[in-house]
Amino acid sequence: MQTEVHEDPDASGLSSFTSFSNPPKITLTELHLEHLNEQFERLAPQDILRMSKLAFPNLYQTTAFGLTGLVTIDMLSKLHAETPGSSPVEIIFLDTLYHFQETHGLVARVKDRYPKVRVHTFLPNGCETTSEFEERYGLKLWETDGERYDYLAKVEPQQRSYDLLDVAAVITGRRRSQGAARGYIPVVEVDYEMGVVKINPFVSWSFNQVQEYIKTNNLPYNELLDRGYKSVGDWHSTQPVTDGEDERAGRWKGQQKTECGIHHNRSRYAMFVLDLAKRQAEEKAEAIRSAEETVGSLVNVAVGPVVSPEAIEEDATASPSSRDVPGVTEPGRKLRFSFGLVTTKYACAVQ
Repeated sequence: MQTEVHEDPDASGLSSFTSFSNPPKITLTELHLEHLNEQFERLAPQDILRMSKLAFPNLYQTTAFGLTGLVTIDMLSKLHAETPGSSPVEIIFLDTLYHFQETHGLVARVKDRYPKVRVHTFLPNGCETTSEFEERYGLKLWETDGERYDYLAKVEPQQRSYDLLDVAAVITGRRRSQGAARGYIPVVEVDYEMGVVKINPFVSWSFNQVQEYIKTNNLPYNELLDRGYKSVGDWHSTQPVTDGEDERAGRWKGQQKTECGIHHNRSRYAMFVLDLAKRQAEEKAEAIRSAEETVGSLVNVAVGPVVSPEAIEEDATASPSSRDVPGVTEPGRKLRFSFGLVTTKYACAVQ
């Protein structure tokens, strides 16, 4: 598995969200979409994937390496082996910087299992580590402002991935058996705000069917599964589930929330884009003011009081001992003052 980490050249985080509606690269009429869903509902996931590879250009898989995502990777790998000359389906992985260590360990094992699969990893804009994210946005942002956290850690990186990779269609691991808002999703849907077609090949599968495929094919899986975690996201918002609970009941337990943000309407986050733009403009203006004040004060210190020609002449004829006094400069000696980006030079006019 080949990994490619993408860094955004525009660290503002706003480039992907200049508008809140992208025209889909693939146009499907209502009649065509209805027809695809009627046909795909009758097919097994393997056949849905096979048909999707043929029908949809610029097709990617989005996954956080959950159980269904792992099954998808395996099935796609086998399909590609059947037709090695076909375009491979590459992976988009959003590293929020808050995944479990077990998840990162799983990613490493998946890379070993599928060395030819390419993974595109996207991080929160301008942040490569958790400490950088927290220095910029504060500690436990998911508690103080959950919507903002979802936007920064997931929604914006996702849209950036779509823009950079020119994504037209994506394969997801969503299933109806996961409950909540996923109970009625179709096999094929169009996300008009993100501008992509979403294909959900496993909508009709149960958790047990997914788990059975994992065991039968001896696929690597997250060790947390054996500790009661049926759905794994960020460590701070994921808990084990008990018997009888929905598969995703451990996500954001106790909160009125069932999705992480990437499957919400994009326009829901418009307020955060506007707020970010305002804050960045204020920070930039403050930085300019601070720099101007610093340079001004340092230049005043460097220049000092005006020295009369008489004083200079008197200093030139002074005894050598007077030149040892701090602040008195030897004839012709240059002084350099460095203030970061600003460097000031001058020479004393001593004969």
